Amino acid sequence: MDEKQDTWLAQAGHIIDETTGSVAPPIVSTATFARDAQYDMRNGYMYARYSAPTTDHAEQIIKGIEGAEDTLLFNSGLSAVVALLEALPMGAKVVAPEVMYFGVLVWMQRQAAKGTITLSLYKPGDRASLERAVGDRADLVWVETPANPDWSVTDIRHAAQVAQAASASLAVDGTCAPPVTTQALALGADYSFHSATKYLNGHSDMTGGVLSVKAVRPEWEDIREVRKLQGTILPAFEAWLLIRGMRTLAIRWDACSANAMAIAAHFENHARVDRVLYPGLGSHSGHDVAASQMTRGFGGMMSFLVKGGFADALAMASRTQVFVPATSLGGVESLIEHRKTVEGDATDVAPNLVRLSVGIEDPINLIEDLEKALRPG
Repeated sequence: MDEKQDTWLAQAGHIIDETTGSVAPPIVSTATFARDAQYDMRNGYMYARYSAPTTDHAEQIIKGIEGAEDTLLFNSGLSAVVALLEALPMGAKVVAPEVMYFGVLVWMQRQAAKGTITLSLYKPGDRASLERAVGDRADLVWVETPANPDWSVTDIRHAAQVAQAASASLAVDGTCAPPVTTQALALGADYSFHSATKYLNGHSDMTGGVLSVKAVRPEWEDIREVRKLQGTILPAFEAWLLIRGMRTLAIRWDACSANAMAIAAHFENHARVDRVLYPGLGSHSGHDVAASQMTRGFGGMMSFLVKGGFADALAMASRTQVFVPATSLGGVESLIEHRKTVEGDATDVAPNLVRLSVGIEDPINLIEDLEKALRPG
C-alpha cells in the first residue's frame, strides 16, 4: 500500500481553491477565457477545446499517481486510442492482443482495413506469440492486462523489452489494473491508457479516457494537437465527476478486490461453472505474473465459463437480482454481462462466458445472488 498515493487521491492532489478556500474542488465551466490588459492569456487558458482548469486538475491527479511526465484526458476511452493511433505514421505497424476490449480491437481492425496501419495480433500472456508478432520492427505495441474478458495476463516488463528491441513504443491499457495496483510506466511502458469511465471514476456517471506518458516526445505534442482539433478534451463537469470519484479510488479498489477474491474462491469448483477466470486465483495461468505487477490486489473483474453453453450463460446473466445486467465495469455497483450477446461476431468470445464486475456490496449478498442465478430455471 502506498500511503502517499492514497493521501494524494483522497485530497484531490492537495489542490485547495485559492479564491474561496473550498476543500471540495470547484467546477470551472466556461467555453472561453478573457485576456488581461496586455492581451495576454490569463494562466495560459484561451479556449476550453484546448485546455481548461478543471480538466487540468484531474490530469494533475492522474499524472501524480502514474509517475508520468504528462497526462491528457479525453471525452472517452476510444477518443484517447484514436488520438494515439492518429499520431503514428501512415502504415505504421501496430501489435495488439487478439483478446482485448472489443471496441479498441474493432477500431484497430477498421484502420488496418483502410491501410492506415498494419495490424499484427498475438495471444496475450504468451511470450513467444508476442515476440513473433512484433518481429524485428514495429511502431506501437499495445498491451491490455488483465485482458478483457478472459483476464489473461501479459508481463509488462517482458513486453517493454520486446518493444524496445523493435524500436516500438509500448502502450499499456490498465483500465482493469489502475495505478493503485499497477505502475505501468515504472514497469517499462511508454504510454499508460485507461478508460477513466471505469475504476478511476468508479460511479458509472461519466465517460472519459486518459493517456499518460513516461517522457514527452514530439509524438506526444501530436496527440495533444489531435485532441484539440477533434474537440475530444474531457469537459469540465465530467472532469469534476472524475476528480470526485478518484478521491475514493484506493478504498474502492481494496473493497472490490476483497469481494472478487471471495466470489472467485467460492465458485472455483462449483458444479455449474466450468472455470472461473480470475488472476487472483492460484490456479490462473497468469497468477504469478499478475502478483508481481498487481501489487495491491487483483481487482473486481472476473468471468465465469458456465456449464452448458450460450443459453445457460445468458439465462444466468438474466436472473440476478443484486448484480445489475449492464455494460461497463469498475463501478461501486456489481454488474453482470453475457459477452457474446454484446460482442456478437466481432470477436471469438466464448458463448458461455459471463463477465462480472464486482462492486463494493456485501459479499454474502453477491454470492447468494450468483448461486440463485446459476440454478436451473
